[in-house]
Amino acid sequence: MTNEFTQDPLMKVLVVDDEPYMLQAWKKILEGHECEIRTLSDAGDVLSVVERWRPDVTVMDIRMPQVSGIDLLRQIKSQDLPTEVVMMTAYATVETAVEAVKSGAYDYLTKPFSNIEAAALTVLKAGRHKRLVQRNRELESMLDVRDSFEGLVGSSPQMERVFELIDGVAYSSSTILVQGESGTGKELVARAIHHRSPRRARPFVAVNCAALTDTLLESELFGHEKGSFTGATRAKRGLFEVADGGSIFLDEIGQVPQPTQVKLLRVLQEGELKRVGSSEIRSVDVRVITATHVDLVKATQAGEFREDLFYRLNVITITLPPLRERTEDIPLLALHFLRKHNARTGKNLEGISPEAMEILERYSWQGNVRELENVIERAVVLGRGREVEARDLPESMRGPLPPRRETGTPLAELPYRKAKEIALGEFDRRYMTEILSQTSGNVSQASRRAGMDRSNFRRVMKRYNMDPADFSASNQLKAP
Repeated sequence: MTNEFTQDPLMKVLVVDDEPYMLQAWKKILEGHECEIRTLSDAGDVLSVVERWRPDVTVMDIRMPQVSGIDLLRQIKSQDLPTEVVMMTAYATVETAVEAVKSGAYDYLTKPFSNIEAAALTVLKAGRHKRLVQRNRELESMLDVRDSFEGLVGSSPQMERVFELIDGVAYSSSTILVQGESGTGKELVARAIHHRSPRRARPFVAVNCAALTDTLLESELFGHEKGSFTGATRAKRGLFEVADGGSIFLDEIGQVPQPTQVKLLRVLQEGELKRVGSSEIRSVDVRVITATHVDLVKATQAGEFREDLFYRLNVITITLPPLRERTEDIPLLALHFLRKHNARTGKNLEGISPEAMEILERYSWQGNVRELENVIERAVVLGRGREVEARDLPESMRGPLPPRRETGTPLAELPYRKAKEIALGEFDRRYMTEILSQTSGNVSQASRRAGMDRSNFRRVMKRYNMDPADFSASNQLKAP
């Protein structure tokens, strides 16, 4: 189990002080917070222990007989040793505090501690920050590897398959059909294919077929001659001519009307087109990439989409999974968008807190990657701390999750991840309800029975909007 600030494995804390009573005190202070604690009275061993054991946090006295804690802090930082440092002193001055923080200390504690819980909280927050920075470094290195994929981000097996397909088809001229829900990044796939192809130096043209009227779409794609219709005051090249030698991306191809489908088929088969109002045949050399969120097979069977065009488009298909089916990519995507919107807004948020990340990973993301980017952009704009916090996310995302199962829906009919999420949620609710009922809403007693830290127990209660008062003896007597 983990508490509010730690994650498996146990948070490692090294305490350095020449006073034995202080070393024992810290063991008591951090008791129950699921930390692995080591103590040192010899400051001369600090650097070697930090390098070998790699503690998340080093709590260190400023004044020690062998060496100054400030000097040790500077050495830890200059050698980039992987630990956050919290300094302690019984001789507190503003100058000392400023010097410690300037030298790289995460925070500063004055002995004796007026509030033991506050002292523990400082150390736990330092450890959380260290892990956050470490995780961000790992994600940053993964993001750098994916720079050549035009903003497509992911390390899940589904996305690795997409990257392999992009690499595999980029150097051909075959027509590509990209399928996926709205917001999954279909245009990014098209751009990645183009920019990894021999056509990369020629134009890439993107058009949303669903955004144009039937008449305007035909004119935009194939061009028109002067006077061919009201308002055509001059001749205009179509987007296929603009993209000559390069690639054209036709988004929402399933929305193209039947007359325009015929002309598209001719371009794909013969590489020829006629402008609206012209009989002249023009040749073009364009790599066509199309995308749709609709089922073209069903549309073809219903007579809404030409069968011959479908087979011409469906030479190679790349299917983008919805975000809810690749939740392991959410941390990587979230950091990618954090970095992007930090740069746009001039902010410098260091990362995303574990609490906020948990919310992001549990959310259903009906709007897919596009919705995630919007949420991160909002959090960057509103964020006032060192990192994105849960409070920076939309209130609608912070409700009780995971969702309940629809009545009568067998788990086996759901994707594995969704089924597991729902089953675990149902277990949590049932277990918490039973144990709170048995203890009449006494949280301390219930957490002891559960073998859980009280703060962690309350956190689970909060997740499912459980109020201890609802389980009190008086309320249970009132239940029908």
